[in-house]
This record gives sequence, C-alpha cells and structure tokens, in this order.
Amino acid sequence: MTDPMQPKPSTLDYSRIMSLTKSASHQWDARDSMLYAFGIGMAENPLDEAELRFVFEKELQAFPTMPVAIALADGPLDYIGIDYRYVLHGEQAVTLHRPFPPNGKVRALGRMIGAWDKGPGKGAVFSQEKVLTLEGEDTPLATTITTSFGRAEGGFGGPTEGQPMPHVVPDRPPDRTIDIPTTRRQALLYRLSGDRNPLHADPETARAAGFERPILHGLCTFAICCRAVMQAFCAMDPARIRHHQVRFSAPVLPGDTLQVSMWQDDDIISFEAHVVERNVTVIRNGMTILQN
Repeated sequence: MTDPMQPKPSTLDYSRIMSLTKSASHQWDARDSMLYAFGIGMAENPLDEAELRFVFEKELQAFPTMPVAIALADGPLDYIGIDYRYVLHGEQAVTLHRPFPPNGKVRALGRMIGAWDKGPGKGAVFSQEKVLTLEGEDTPLATTITTSFGRAEGGFGGPTEGQPMPHVVPDRPPDRTIDIPTTRRQALLYRLSGDRNPLHADPETARAAGFERPILHGLCTFAICCRAVMQAFCAMDPARIRHHQVRFSAPVLPGDTLQVSMWQDDDIISFEAHVVERNVTVIRNGMTILQN
C-alpha cells in the first residue's frame, strides 16, 4: 500500500490554488450565540454577571471569536484538493471591524492569500481569508484568516519562501497568568457550533488519527485564550477585542487545564498557552490587539 505521506507526484496547481474564491452566506441567532459561549466554557459560575451576558438573552452579547465558527465551512480551502486525513490546523486569526452582533446574516467572500511548498515529503501551507459583511451592508464586519498545514502535499511547485513570520512573544516574565480548566465533555458541546469532525467525538476516529482519545477543537482553544485576555485586561468587554490570532503547536485533551501566560505592551497582548497536567505548550505566538 502506498504511504500518502511519502513524496509523490502532486496534482495540485499553484496558479489554480491562488485563483480560488468562494462566496457563501451564513446565518445565526441568539441561541447560536449562547450555545457557542457555553461551548467555550463561559458561565461556569452562573452568578458571574460579566459572563452571564454571553449566555442569557437579557442584553445578550456575542463572544468576539464567534466569527470563526460562523464562517467555518465553505471556503476556498475546501476546493484545493488536499488530503484532509493529513491536514493540521496551523494558525487562526480574526479581526473585528466592529462588535459582532448576537444574531444576523452575513455574506462571506473567501479567497486564497497564500500557498507555500515545504518540499516533497515535507508538506505545504495554505492560507485563506474570509471577509464577512452583514446582509444589506457594504462595510466589512469581520475578517478571518485560516492557515492549514497539508502534511501530504509537499512538492506541488509553489513558492518556498514568503510565509508571514509569527508574532514574537516578549522575552520576560509574563504580566498575567490565568488558568482556565476545560471539561471532559467540552468537545461534544463545542462541536454543536458547527465543527462536526468526528476526531473530536469518536474514540475510534481519534485512535486511527494517532490520538489516545478525541481531542478538543483548536478553535475552542483559540477562544479560551481570548477569554483569558478579556478577563485579564478587558473586564470581559467584547468591544475591546480588535484582533486575535494564534499558532497551534499541540492538541488539547478535554479535561486539560489551560494556563495562559500574557504580556502587555500598550494595546498589544502577547500570549502562550500550556497544559498544566501534561506540561505541553499548545498555543505559541499568540497576539490580541485591543480597541481603546
């Protein structure tokens, strides 16, 4: 049997990849906003009024990372032709051009913004951008950037250089450190916001992918890091989040405790996240830009 991870002739074409665009519509309501907030662990203490406003319809607010869940599906990455059995979520970013509403309908215009070839047997990196605009409006509401690593796609003939450099975390003790526990059933709850990949629910699928059990969604970890920043620097005000980005470095298991270390430099919060129980760094090169 041929090992798809070994060098092989590529059927991918760089020019076609970079020409890909995809337009899609996405709709959500208050229930979706509340379910997303529960999925990322909000309101563990139901008497915490700062978090209650994300899960209760009275003065309901959407969590600022929610655009990545709303616009997860149907982008140009889905049409490249890569083998998704060997794809890893490498990086994620979201920019809020204004606060995200708890209900609405958007038009999402996706385009490829990069494809980098690491060489035969070394994989390739693919990056897409989606611009979300509320129905009936022309001004963008949010922009997401998703970067994936195709472990079996190296050697397709794309550029080998030019990939954006990651954000550099300061070389000094962190200004704030916050521990946020996850629950053993958190992946089962988060997946109801749209990411139904069985890797996060089915033990057999997880074992076949090389994991001891189902892993937590990277986008849930992405949001938990934003929770830490908001708790430490924003009094849980979602309007303060202008941009949030991470680089995924290892999977989180449901039930792990995330320790988020943060550094503040004016309106830029740098951060990394570690799993306390396993002493593993799961998020590197994180950055949040605050709105003053």
